Amino acid sequence: MKVAVVGAGWAGLAAATTLHDAGCAVTVYEAAHTPGGRAKRVQHLPHDGFATPLDNGQHILLGAYTDTLALMRRLGCDPDTLLVRQPLCLAALDGGFTLAAPRLPAPWHAAVALLSARGLPWPDRLACLRLMRGLRGAHWRVPRNETVKNLLARYAQPARATRLLWEPLCLAALNTPVELACAQLYANVLRDSLGGPRAATDVLLPRTDLSSLWPEAAAARLTMRYGHAVHTAAPDANGVDIDGERHEAAVIAVPPSVAARILARGPAHELAAGLADMRHAPIATLTLKLDAPWRLPRAMMMLADDPARGHYGQWIFDRTSLAGQHTGHTELTIVVSAATALAEQDREQATRSLIEQVSEHGMRGGLPAMPRVVGTALFIDKRATFLAVPGLARPAQKTAWPTLALAGDWTDTGYPGVLEGAVRSGLRAADALISRAT
Repeated sequence: MKVAVVGAGWAGLAAATTLHDAGCAVTVYEAAHTPGGRAKRVQHLPHDGFATPLDNGQHILLGAYTDTLALMRRLGCDPDTLLVRQPLCLAALDGGFTLAAPRLPAPWHAAVALLSARGLPWPDRLACLRLMRGLRGAHWRVPRNETVKNLLARYAQPARATRLLWEPLCLAALNTPVELACAQLYANVLRDSLGGPRAATDVLLPRTDLSSLWPEAAAARLTMRYGHAVHTAAPDANGVDIDGERHEAAVIAVPPSVAARILARGPAHELAAGLADMRHAPIATLTLKLDAPWRLPRAMMMLADDPARGHYGQWIFDRTSLAGQHTGHTELTIVVSAATALAEQDREQATRSLIEQVSEHGMRGGLPAMPRVVGTALFIDKRATFLAVPGLARPAQKTAWPTLALAGDWTDTGYPGVLEGAVRSGLRAADALISRAT
């Protein structure tokens, strides 16, 4: 079967790999020249001097990302070599909060982590445990259209526990403020991480750039048409025309606004109608180069944000440590989720404010004064993920057209816009076409 895959992000490449392994002749159309989509290496840097290639955003994986890890192994990309696996530890750079999951069988690892969290008084710890037990007892189901804010209020979560734990986790996983975020998607994330097997809570941090992690290995097995931005995809009962070229089937694995544009000009215009209306939220990533070593206590740490001062950073990563380098300088990455306010700032002012935030938090946490910053690179993806609000209509991977499937973290995966959701959508889209063909 001759199949087209439009988009070489994690969803499209997962679909293309599965179709290729099933014996299909797969052609991947990709407008850019590097595989990985919204999680890839940046080829042309606005700033040089960094020791390792920069990505278009900082991403982590979890032990719960079983489909992604299995796909990496299928491609010969060893997760144990390419990823640093660490037990869950949420530690604030300023020393004000630490939650660490011990190596105990589930669910004791999560219970002990919550009950031993440093920075929370005992009533708060018990309230956190009550929330997890309540969700488990409800089989991880919440009332229809409930927000995360209302979920936390229903389980009487204290303000400090919300600020130090539940809100940062919501922003990291859903890229949506708690006031707007879908409680069901949040419950799904908690179910498969803190509520899952012990290894599911492990944090997996890439040692390499995201394109080298596995997308390039996938692309090397496929027929790639880089630099080809698809304009139209016209399905019928027997195939799909991609810019006039006939294929027996196709997977559309591009952002929803792009999918809407290329489908709107053909018979599937009704399918395209709702895709363009999906709202998105930005993520900002600032990478710093310091002129001297400045090692963080852990490779990934939390930052307490203070929007009134322009301190929007929520997470910080020690790139130098993750790459296993021993150089005379340090590279750090700061991440801001739901970064609408930062995106509206002057870029130089936003950079200065984030540097100030990291410097202050490091001093509070007992680190020496932060060395001089000699390089910066700020990336703002204004459409990083869909806005994960309650009641959002997300299309299935299988469509009414037997020759056409959709893939992307924005399709109905049961997950928010995370890497595992993208991979799962691609696997499901491929399976839909394969099952129909047989």
